[in-house]
Amino acid sequence: MSVNKINILFICNGSKINKKGLCPLKCRITFKKKRKEFAIGLFVDLKLWSSKKQKLLDKAGNSKIVNTQLSLIGQKINEAFLLLQLQQNDFNVDDIYSQYKGENTRVEKTLLELYDIHNEQTKKLIGIDFKEISWNRYIENKRKVEKFIKFKYKRNDIKLNKLDLKFIKDLEYYFKTELKLSQATINRGLQRVRKIVQFGIDENYLDKNPFSLYKPTKYKIDLVYLTSEELRNLESFKFKQSKLEVVKDLFIFCCYTGLAYQEMINLNSKHIVIGFDDNIWIEMYRQKTNSKISIPLLPKANDILGKYKGVLPKISNQKINSYLKEIADIVGIEKRLTHHVARKTFATTVLLCNGVSMEVVSELLGHSRLQVTQEHYAKVLKVKIVDELGRFYLNN
Repeated sequence: MSVNKINILFICNGSKINKKGLCPLKCRITFKKKRKEFAIGLFVDLKLWSSKKQKLLDKAGNSKIVNTQLSLIGQKINEAFLLLQLQQNDFNVDDIYSQYKGENTRVEKTLLELYDIHNEQTKKLIGIDFKEISWNRYIENKRKVEKFIKFKYKRNDIKLNKLDLKFIKDLEYYFKTELKLSQATINRGLQRVRKIVQFGIDENYLDKNPFSLYKPTKYKIDLVYLTSEELRNLESFKFKQSKLEVVKDLFIFCCYTGLAYQEMINLNSKHIVIGFDDNIWIEMYRQKTNSKISIPLLPKANDILGKYKGVLPKISNQKINSYLKEIADIVGIEKRLTHHVARKTFATTVLLCNGVSMEVVSELLGHSRLQVTQEHYAKVLKVKIVDELGRFYLNN
């Protein structure tokens, strides 16, 4: 139930006086800092109206009738407000007025209003079955959509019934041309918009789904990872600047563990355990999927962890990626290095290229489905098969 309050105020408009010398009374409802004013069909003598007491003074001959009607109007508005609190999760001052008038309350919402309703509900689920990082992505997604609406329509919002296939394609085009996003990022952004729209359908704010005819633009996954030679060169390089040496260590640690940035930052002693095979393992939950991961702590990763006495340095992802760009230039790696490349290197160079099966790779990466792993790394596996067959033919 909403904890917001409404304010009801009766206003005598002294600038408008009829032939009888009486002024019209208006009612103003204020809710969530928004106002709704409307005429109530009553006229009073401005000199006998008390704005402070919100009543017509007893000197007026019709004071009893007018004050009774004002009381009834206030009562009906409060009843409408209470009813909406019981019936709806979200409503505004226009809905209160419609309910007071006996009309159907406004079901139609705007797109950004729908974002606010969704984000407010999911905010309460953070830590239960919704992650804060996911919630933040919907906040950012709303910001981008809001910018698009202002850019395309020169307005602050758009009604849900105006959403159609053209809106979606124009949004995709805006993401691509104005925001310069990659197709992978665009598809993820549109997927969140689709979920917001579906939320609107589930909440009966929208009847048809504008995404029903939309097909996401396919794109080629550009898999960037270090080869065995590049990884060896990086491992053996000694940087004079300590910050670059630290970032190198963090990157290599993740090349041999496959940890994403968030898991690397969260790693502590409780995640280092002795496994069933009496070897050291990392056991923790992935932030992205909340799935449990168990990763053997390979010797090179263990050495780096020991170097920092079990506590890896805390550096922001943004700074790490900035330093990795500098590291790539110095070492001569002609690839765009980011922290995520370490995870790709673990899956390819460290695992797949050393004969580890796709199923085991998927398990170690903590992917929710094997298909996710196959989509990303099938090409690497095919190259390995060709190499193996090539060696087979040479030896036979």
